[in-house]
Amino acid sequence: MNVVPDTSVVIDGRVSVAIEDGQFEGATISVPEAVVAELEAQANDGIESGWDGLEELQRLADLADEGTVELEYIGERPSAIERGHASEGEIDALIRDLAEDHEATFMTSDVVQAEVARAKGLEVEHVSPEVREVGTLTVENYFDDQTMSVHLKTDAVPKAKRGELGEMHYEPIADEPLEEATMDEYAREVIDGAKESSEGFIELSQPGMKIVQFRDYRIAIGRPPFSDGIEITAVRPIAQTDIEDYENADELKERLLERQRGVLISGAPGAGKSTFAQAVARFISNHDYAVKTMEKPRDLQVGPEITQYTELGGEMANTADALLMVRPDYTIYDEVRKTDDFEVFADMRLAGVGMIGVVHATRPIDALQRLVGRVELGMIPQVVDTVVYIEAGEVNTVYDVRTEVKVPAGLTEEDLARPVIQVTNFETGEPEYEIYTFNRQVVTVPLKDEEGGPGSESGVDRIAKQEIEREIRSIARGYVDVELRSQDKAVVYVEENDISSVIGKGGGRITDVENRLGIDIDVRTHDENPNYGAGGGGGGATANGAGGGGGGQQTAGEMVTPEITSRHIVIPVDGNHGETVEVQAGGDYLFTATVSRGGEIQVSRGSAIADELEQAIDRKEPVSVVPS
Repeated sequence: MNVVPDTSVVIDGRVSVAIEDGQFEGATISVPEAVVAELEAQANDGIESGWDGLEELQRLADLADEGTVELEYIGERPSAIERGHASEGEIDALIRDLAEDHEATFMTSDVVQAEVARAKGLEVEHVSPEVREVGTLTVENYFDDQTMSVHLKTDAVPKAKRGELGEMHYEPIADEPLEEATMDEYAREVIDGAKESSEGFIELSQPGMKIVQFRDYRIAIGRPPFSDGIEITAVRPIAQTDIEDYENADELKERLLERQRGVLISGAPGAGKSTFAQAVARFISNHDYAVKTMEKPRDLQVGPEITQYTELGGEMANTADALLMVRPDYTIYDEVRKTDDFEVFADMRLAGVGMIGVVHATRPIDALQRLVGRVELGMIPQVVDTVVYIEAGEVNTVYDVRTEVKVPAGLTEEDLARPVIQVTNFETGEPEYEIYTFNRQVVTVPLKDEEGGPGSESGVDRIAKQEIEREIRSIARGYVDVELRSQDKAVVYVEENDISSVIGKGGGRITDVENRLGIDIDVRTHDENPNYGAGGGGGGATANGAGGGGGGQQTAGEMVTPEITSRHIVIPVDGNHGETVEVQAGGDYLFTATVSRGGEIQVSRGSAIADELEQAIDRKEPVSVVPS
């Protein structure tokens, strides 16, 4: 009897199993050189299946040495062109032709190969990959009830993150470092377990990195050259909660069931965001809502009634397209990090799907700010109407997000009314932030004293001082200091020789500034400032409400070359899409802006900022961009 196996059945290891079972005892096993070439290429690329196949060839050689079978290699190695068309069936066709030439039984575990071979008139032995019960992995033995993750690496002592949510400690869990042979054995055991068990699958397979989902564990395996040694990181959720376990549970449940919403669940790493998301998913699924998830990798612990999707064709956008055909009521998106993720989240939400996204953030407002520049400002409340901040496993803050047309808090002129995104504390009902455009910049203004100290400036005060200083610095050449006297009045202190320039002929220039900002401005010299020389600052706030420069030297950043068009000054920015950055000229702070999705900042010519930037360009001062 003559048997020709294809690549799939060699990788599965079923040829030697069939021989040991007596099915092919005494037969001649003819292995095509095309199979050897495929296995060698996979092993060279660090793909585990290549090594599995080479190990099977060694087992066949051992059986041949024992006289159980005869082993031979037939055919020629495929050319580079044929290997390049392997996905189109060129290698499979070569192997089938060899089986036909040798009048051999064709052995495969590939159902397509089997059907094609039968259609060609070949005698076919189709075997399904063996699925066996996989016991406890060695990696699992490093876990106890309070272990969230285990970290193993060649020549390093095993460590683990253990403790309660919010109180994790990264600590050694053994005395001796692990040798490379031991790590290799652990890694192979994980891969084999994922292949052979119905409880596991390989989520990601790239040269140097594999991510496996096995039971409740997500296991990442890194190998050189991707990592500098074999590394295994296994993560497991340590808490299973219900939404009733959280504060404000009744209000949250009512809010989620009232209608499909856009929700961001935010918090620091390890705070319990995914645990809360799982509780929410189970709750809404039990209340007549169809729920799906979008994850990469898939590690949320949810019931079988909730289908978990990953990237389709390497893109979450493709997954979203498929989900819009499935039409779920709610989708859990874990995790929303990059600009593409936010765009997919927004697109599905605007299509009417309830969306719950998991976002890394160190403050409740930060989750919402990550949408700025990625989603049109006016659309944010339609995309996200609820922000839940998780800290130490508990619901710390819930924000309600809505739009109102009003005069922003702290401003008084009626003609300054505009659409304002109001962020309200869900529990107290009090507004805590406002987000709006101010002097062509998107600003996030805290309505309460975030520092809590007496005499601290409010958020709108900081924004107003910053904008006033920015306007005056574009006119004056010397040092500028700003003092707010009330919500609609300010005093600006400048050098004596700058007074005439700032005021302008007949007061025209300062009047223009007052009209733009809606604030009455009194211009005085520094000699009239009671705080001058006593540490009174000219510091302002950046356009997003963070502390910014008041004319001092700033951190060096990426040098850029602005382009001046008829209507705008365009600043190209590489790699900071959707991020908030500072623009500096000659090392001095100019303004803060959000980088557009096209990777640039546009400043309208004729504004004070543009004038100042053009002057800097004319003086040939280097312009740079620094992440805020």
